[in-house]
Amino acid sequence: MGKHIKIFDTTLRDGEQSPGCSMNLQEKIQMAKQLELLKVDVIEAGFAIASQGDFNSVKEIAKTVKNCTVASLARALPKDIDCAWEAVKYAKRPRIHTFIATSDIHMKYKLKMKPEEVLENAVNMVKYAKRYCEDIEFSAEDATRSNPKFLARLFEEVIKAGATVINIPDTVGYTTPDEFYDFIKTIKENTKNIHKAEISVHCHNDLGMAVANTLAAAKAGATQFECTINGIGERAGNAALEEIVMAMHTRKDILDLYCNVDTTQIMRSSKLLSTITGVHVQPNKAIVGNNAFAHESGIHQHGVLEERSTYEIMTPQSIGLSENKMVLGKHSGKHAFEDRLKTLGYHLSEEELMKAFEQFKELADKKKVVYDDDIEVIITRNAIENPQVYKLERFVINSGNTITSTASVVLIKDDLEIEEASMGDGPVDAAFKAIEKIVGINLTLEDYKLHSVTEGKDAQGEAVVKMKHNGKIYTGRGLSTDIVEASIKAYLSTVNKILYQTRE
Repeated sequence: MGKHIKIFDTTLRDGEQSPGCSMNLQEKIQMAKQLELLKVDVIEAGFAIASQGDFNSVKEIAKTVKNCTVASLARALPKDIDCAWEAVKYAKRPRIHTFIATSDIHMKYKLKMKPEEVLENAVNMVKYAKRYCEDIEFSAEDATRSNPKFLARLFEEVIKAGATVINIPDTVGYTTPDEFYDFIKTIKENTKNIHKAEISVHCHNDLGMAVANTLAAAKAGATQFECTINGIGERAGNAALEEIVMAMHTRKDILDLYCNVDTTQIMRSSKLLSTITGVHVQPNKAIVGNNAFAHESGIHQHGVLEERSTYEIMTPQSIGLSENKMVLGKHSGKHAFEDRLKTLGYHLSEEELMKAFEQFKELADKKKVVYDDDIEVIITRNAIENPQVYKLERFVINSGNTITSTASVVLIKDDLEIEEASMGDGPVDAAFKAIEKIVGINLTLEDYKLHSVTEGKDAQGEAVVKMKHNGKIYTGRGLSTDIVEASIKAYLSTVNKILYQTRE
């Protein structure tokens, strides 16, 4: 059977810290529900003391999730630990995850503390956290640049104080697989009571070795892997959950490891995160990239047609993809649409089905064919849609290479039509300025991207805008076969998100 590995997902905490990947409360809850369907063992829901928004999201996730441990990060400070507990105490299985830096460079320049002071603080704060709950994880920040003998001594003391999990993070992605194996082995051999706690590892990808380092750690005794969907996280990101899990799944013969993750939920988890953050994985990304199961070379195509395993070491179905390339069109009925949804793994209520079917029919009138990816976008967006204060009614664009672009936009708010017109540097800029006149919110455009959701000249275009408002970055997305309409919807999505979040 092999060694059982627990999967600790930190997409909502470490992952959300990556630039441009912030999520609102509704989006975090939706992502947490998907992680629960994925069957991860632990969801690190956030850093409760970081902000009121973080506290609220950890608290609501703790109330919502039933089948996973819910953890909150906390520095080794009483106020952090108090706040973490107030947020996670509603969970069926709560965990407080406290940490302090242990490398010489961090202790000297960041903490300005001696090793003995760090050890004493770590022990005291684990004891403090233990008053609240049984499950306490302790992390030694920048562990791989720390003295392993000092770490062994520190871990021994925090385990005595009540730590149930000790985490050895490669905080700056500095180590290599063989080195990390030896490092953990040294700590394990010098920590007398190590058998009383789980060994966890948290690897960053600065040198591109996060997954390899994580897997190497299992050989040295690690039984918990900390990772994120799509590998998002600080700087170059974290070890990617999908790569770790599928490596264990595919190479059982070598690794002899297994976990509880439902691999058929991997693709949906990846797509949901990309939809929420507006950050898409590169096409050649392992496991979840668009090209991961694509074959263009004639030699490859011939080989796969004769025998799939000639060029595929995993099946598309194993991560939740369907090999069925049949597409739906405008002549398809509700039953065919519902059947395709079930094939894709979606089970909607009658109300959700009717809403999705109406959107499908609207799209089918604009496109020759509707692909599975188009349908997935409709379902995913409905799941995370914010309440709409403003809705797009219509717009008219006048543009050309010899005239100044103008846009007239009509929005609906509280059943009233509001119309404004504006000029701009191109049709999109003109439309954005017209909307800004209507809503009266000053926004600064930080980023604007367009990409095709599916193939073909009638493909849907997805616009992603990132706007700054009162010092915060908000991401909005819009979808249409008309890229100007997609851009307007993305801008309007941002406005509605700002209005929604200011009410939270």
